Amino acid sequence: MDLEVGDTVKVVRKNSVYEGVLMPTTTKNTVIKLDNGYNVGFDTGKIQIELLKKANASKSKKETPRGQKQNLPLVSILSTGGTIASRVDYRTGAVTSQFTAEDILNAIPELSEIARYNSSAIYTILSENMHPDNWIKLAQAVHEEIKNGAEGIIITHGTDTMAYTAAALSFMIQTPVPIVLVGSQRSADRPSSDNAMNAICASAVATSDIAEVCVVMHATTSDDFCHIHRGVKVRKMHTSRRDAFKSVNTLPIGRVNYKDRSITTFTTYKKRGESELSLKASLDPEVALIKYTAGASPEIIDLYINAGYRGIVIEGTGLGHVSSTWIPTIKRATGNGVPVVITSQCLNGRVCDRVYDTGRDMLKAGVIEGEDMLPEVALVKLMWTLGQTQDYEKICKIMIENLAGEITPCTTTSFQA
Repeated sequence: MDLEVGDTVKVVRKNSVYEGVLMPTTTKNTVIKLDNGYNVGFDTGKIQIELLKKANASKSKKETPRGQKQNLPLVSILSTGGTIASRVDYRTGAVTSQFTAEDILNAIPELSEIARYNSSAIYTILSENMHPDNWIKLAQAVHEEIKNGAEGIIITHGTDTMAYTAAALSFMIQTPVPIVLVGSQRSADRPSSDNAMNAICASAVATSDIAEVCVVMHATTSDDFCHIHRGVKVRKMHTSRRDAFKSVNTLPIGRVNYKDRSITTFTTYKKRGESELSLKASLDPEVALIKYTAGASPEIIDLYINAGYRGIVIEGTGLGHVSSTWIPTIKRATGNGVPVVITSQCLNGRVCDRVYDTGRDMLKAGVIEGEDMLPEVALVKLMWTLGQTQDYEKICKIMIENLAGEITPCTTTSFQA
């Protein structure tokens, strides 16, 4: 039988019948994709297989792009490699992303009820390959879209480093419109994919009055609502769950109900038109994030300084401590004009180096208390600060200023909504 990848087939095995699309495989087994999204494999010698429809027949009908209603707000979708719209490539079996406005609306038609869309791919990389240069390019693209009339921005992004990018944009851009980062924990070919709901909720936020950089992702494991996380207070807290993203040390800005796209807010936020658009897209990537561990040698600080790094963030224990053996090395660093910021690996709570002798000695050595900043946010903020000035006193001052909501006056450690 002349079967090709992408053909719709019927497989009979014993008393069971399966229908699906023939997938590529590197084994001698037969693999088909069922209508529910799952793949199933069979020992080819133990099945009967029948062709139901050729692949080219299923592709002959061209999808008609959905019309965009001109009375709706204009949103720009910028892709960095996320999967807001994706399809199975039956040649390779892989999920491929689609980034034109037509592709996105065909894949998620509900979006056409919320806004009009422009779209462009800024770059297509795995999120673990993100680099400060990518953040700068993205910030410049966002700035240009807003200048050209976009009333909201959606950025599709891989989830692993999405919070880093959100923090970088939060410091680089003052925005009069919403800038929303969104991703998907599970790809579009899986029945449990979260891409459509996340995208719809992101679009609702992009047309709202929340004029901040934020991350919109599933709030629970169910398809009920998404949380709106401030871009400098969010962290991915699980490797695979759909509700992996959580706000740390603060409430989310709000939530988006999936069914009616209504938004309920929990905290104050900058409103649409409140800020003038501005861009300060300079970063110094030569900043290190060091996680202190029991027994670790302070020589690691010297290694970074000798390599030319111009700033250091330390994830300390508890209230923001390191071994007393690290303090002379920290003092050498700060004495040479290398700022050292202390944060806590506890995540919840804030550092305070005025309680114990070690902390007081660290302050005397010149460390900058990171308050309740997440370590990775302090890292990005120090990169941005060094990109603005080389004046040591100004750097110290900026690092303790609350610029984008990264430092909260009081800490909230638990939340359910």
